[in-house]
Amino acid sequence: MKVVEQIKQPIAYEMDLFEQKFQLSMSSKVALLNRITHYIVNRKGKQMRPMFVFLVAKMVSNGEVSERTYRGASVIELIHTATLVHDDVVDDSNRRRGFFSVNALWKNKIAVLIGDFLLSKGLLLSIDNNDFDLLKIISIAVREMSEGELLQIEKARKLDITEDVYYEIIRQKTATLIAACCSLGAASVKPDSAHVESMRRFGELIGMAFQIKDDLFDYGDTQIGKPTGIDIKEQKMTLPLIYVLNQASKKDKKWLINSVKNHNKDAKRVKEIIAFVKDNGGLDYAITKMKAFQKEALHLLENFPDSDYKSSLKLMVTYVIDRKK
Repeated sequence: MKVVEQIKQPIAYEMDLFEQKFQLSMSSKVALLNRITHYIVNRKGKQMRPMFVFLVAKMVSNGEVSERTYRGASVIELIHTATLVHDDVVDDSNRRRGFFSVNALWKNKIAVLIGDFLLSKGLLLSIDNNDFDLLKIISIAVREMSEGELLQIEKARKLDITEDVYYEIIRQKTATLIAACCSLGAASVKPDSAHVESMRRFGELIGMAFQIKDDLFDYGDTQIGKPTGIDIKEQKMTLPLIYVLNQASKKDKKWLINSVKNHNKDAKRVKEIIAFVKDNGGLDYAITKMKAFQKEALHLLENFPDSDYKSSLKLMVTYVIDRKK
């Protein structure tokens, strides 16, 4: 059995029911909108985010879920889908999970409007049901994701990212959404409990580990999910590179910064940067940090009694850093 299927096992019923509720939450009176949302729904990914919502909800409440849990999972998926549609416009990307992106098929103007529609659907789903605590969690996540993207753009221009700034960027850009999933799961069944904050932190730690793993793929020898060296070509400062830059001699540092700034499209130079980072311990350092985040996340689960849901969350934490793409 695939790891993702194994993780999903204790919440298989909830995930099936969620699929139906989620499709309903996307419906509209406009035929074009329905055609596009149908296209999006049928090309979904692994659905890790709703899985986090249900697993956390069931772990903290001894196997209970409520309508709020389903709404929380739908809201997070609506908002996440909206951000993906907008990201493809911003990045001028024509593919998403191996299929044509919305902007590739229907052009940018429609893609932006679809993203706005999904965002408003998510917000209204919470407002119409008075889930204001859930709405606050997701609204903070959207704000942080936007700030993280802009902070990364600002820093990429100067290449002056410290390790602390890097953590702040990935916390906002990636970890904040997984943190929102986990706190939503807890808040949907145990509002105002200490679980809401501890599960937010749990999700944040997993998100940090997840992003560092993504950064490591850039240094892989095989094409896993994205081509090797793509972060360097896009002048994205990732942890292996930041570490090596901070350790390098003045001469090497100058060469590295010049290479990333001015020769990032030169395939030979990009290979040299990758080799330099590997030889100077950049990957080992990043792996150590990633495992530290993983360990801290697993430690937070120890406060809960053993259950299938807890086992699945543990498996999820391991999967995040063992995945091959």
